[in-house]
Amino acid sequence: MPFVRISLRKGKSEDYLATLADTIQRALVETFDVPANDRFQAIHQHDENELIFDRSYLAGPRSDDFVYISITIGRPRSAEMKAALYRRLADLLAQSPGLRPEDLMIVISTSAPEDWSFGAGIAQMTDPDWRLRALGGRQ
Repeated sequence: MPFVRISLRKGKSEDYLATLADTIQRALVETFDVPANDRFQAIHQHDENELIFDRSYLAGPRSDDFVYISITIGRPRSAEMKAALYRRLADLLAQSPGLRPEDLMIVISTSAPEDWSFGAGIAQMTDPDWRLRALGGRQ
């Protein structure tokens, strides 16, 4: 149940954005034990002065094609799974849409199951009877 925020500068085509989002989902499915239909993503496009990043801190050099991916997860993953995701994302995104690995930053944050509501004002992951309440007691 990851929620993925993708931040980049404005100016990329719809195809580029779709490929970016699809590729991120593919890497999550392949390396992070995420079901294919468990997809929640938001793409944020910024003006030049709204996405500020150091061009060389701990990697680089970074270009104007810099992409920041923030992934919020509920179930913790091992360091090995995280490292595999980082590698797979860098590899796949380099292939298509052609993102240089130096232009990719990924941050993973973990939350507790009670921190999520998928709608209807219900914490579905911690409420075993949520389906009954959502249906108003009907089955």
